[in-house]
Amino acid sequence: MTNKPKLIVIVGPTAVGKTPYSIELALKKNCPIISADSRQFYKEINIGTAKPTEDEMKGVPHYFINSHSIKEIFTAGDYEHSAINLLHELFLAHKEVIVVGGSGLYINALCFGFDPMPKGNESIRQELHKIYQEKGIIALQEQLKQIDPEFFKVCEQKNPQRLMRAIEICLISGKSNLELRKLKKEKKRFFDIEFIGLEMPKLLLKERIEKRVDTMIENGLVNEALSVVDYRSHYALKTVGYREIFSYFDGKISLDEAVFLIKKNTIEFARKQITWFKKNPLIKWITI
Repeated sequence: MTNKPKLIVIVGPTAVGKTPYSIELALKKNCPIISADSRQFYKEINIGTAKPTEDEMKGVPHYFINSHSIKEIFTAGDYEHSAINLLHELFLAHKEVIVVGGSGLYINALCFGFDPMPKGNESIRQELHKIYQEKGIIALQEQLKQIDPEFFKVCEQKNPQRLMRAIEICLISGKSNLELRKLKKEKKRFFDIEFIGLEMPKLLLKERIEKRVDTMIENGLVNEALSVVDYRSHYALKTVGYREIFSYFDGKISLDEAVFLIKKNTIEFARKQITWFKKNPLIKWITI
């Protein structure tokens, strides 16, 4: 044990029960919660992101929920910087703080540090976002392929946010993203970290996911998607739940087919989350 404050990091797949578990733990420890769910940042989308309600929060202070707009670009590097600054404040009043979420990249950024890339340039970001809105993802792919061909071969070519960030980094630094990533070193934190992973039998998780999707539809997911359809090109909405409903709006599939696909794609997303977190040997797994 050290005299450092402690960050308790609760991870696991979607629908496993991270929210109620974290809130009950926070009540016992009288400490706040920081969200590490990359979709719950956005204030325009609530139903499809399974945000905790005010009643569910039970008075526990939550941070990084409804903190940004879907119109904004908020990267894992941005999250690391903002969350570390927040922790400096929170640890003045609390010996422990809880982080909860299923976005592995954001959790790794907070706990271990993100790649030592240059800080963002707002004018470049706005210009790239404009290019994406007007010309689509192919224009971003072509630009990155020209200025950083080696990184383009290995990057997530269908992820517009990652493409824009990679282009931005290359333009600011004049170096390849691969060259900069080789410089990465795990950052030392001023706090200790305890990882808790929540898991449950696959069939039970599948049932919970399917039930959650049905509840989202009953609670108005279709109307919520309609309210943000004008922003469908933004990264925050190119995710499970909204993507399928937009296809329904386009007449490509029926509503029943959209619901089926949301369930199917959410189950696949949960599988990927489990694979990601199982790579971390520091996580203590709890079956619930």
